[in-house]
Amino acid sequence: MDDWERARLVLAAAGLPPESLTERRSLGGGTYNTVEELSLTDGTRLVLKIPPLPTTPGLAYESELLGAEAEFCRAAETVGVPAPRVVGAALGDSAPTGRHLLLTYCPGAGWEDLEAAQAAALRRELGGLVARLHRVTGPGFGYPSQTFGPLTPDWRTAFTAMYDALLADARRYRAWLPRPVDEVARTAKAAYDCLDDVTVPSLVHFDLWDGNILVERGESVRVGGLIDGERMFWGDPIADFVSLALLGDIRRDEDFLAGYQEAGGEVEFTASARRRYALYRSYLYLIMLIESVPRGLDDGHLAWRREQVAPQLTAALDELTEGD
Repeated sequence: MDDWERARLVLAAAGLPPESLTERRSLGGGTYNTVEELSLTDGTRLVLKIPPLPTTPGLAYESELLGAEAEFCRAAETVGVPAPRVVGAALGDSAPTGRHLLLTYCPGAGWEDLEAAQAAALRRELGGLVARLHRVTGPGFGYPSQTFGPLTPDWRTAFTAMYDALLADARRYRAWLPRPVDEVARTAKAAYDCLDDVTVPSLVHFDLWDGNILVERGESVRVGGLIDGERMFWGDPIADFVSLALLGDIRRDEDFLAGYQEAGGEVEFTASARRRYALYRSYLYLIMLIESVPRGLDDGHLAWRREQVAPQLTAALDELTEGD
């Protein structure tokens, strides 16, 4: 079937009139799913996500990401956090539409051209929204796709499986890293004891960089939506702080932390929390370096990751060895 026919079938499956489709527009910025905006005759705008073919190279954790995003969206709705709402979904292989996720369209754009006061207010608002997300708890720890087995009753078991799988990806793809894979594994393993301090499986988006935080502009600015929750897991709220301060340090973001605490979020950078924050930083920066192989990034993007991301990975690993 062609793309228009598929889009109409998706609308029909969601209980919407297929003949109401007036426009399809490809949305850029995604690195995994194909994403389209669908416009309907009544002015409704929807977002359609289609996963890549099963034969497409990827990292081990990139399994059943549509289901994870649907879970994130439903969870965000329970605590009043602006995020896409699920309109329809086919997560199995037998649907005539193929696998897909149909979501409401969130208003907003990027963080460009904001005044300093506006950015500060947005960061404070964002802190409150993330604190609300972290109130949502899951049935166990790990990725909801259960890619690495059932959800676990303890965070150490879940996170070490996630980390080990990522390092296996590094070996499989022979990815360039600033340190040997075995050295990275030893460094991380020596710090795993701190994971035992996490006892509640909280909702973690884990991809809240600026590109996934839409800004709605009007008489004032506000957060229009937190999008692309496909990489969510149930785990330690501190893990969300990594992408929220991508290539930086959340401990320097006074506005975000103030909003987070005002909304009831608990954040105290104890020795254990600092160690866990370093672990999660190393995990995300490993992903960013390793995924460049299956993504087939060009030389410019590869150079940027080596110049900007690799030093952050090294710094996080060094922090894990401090005091050893």
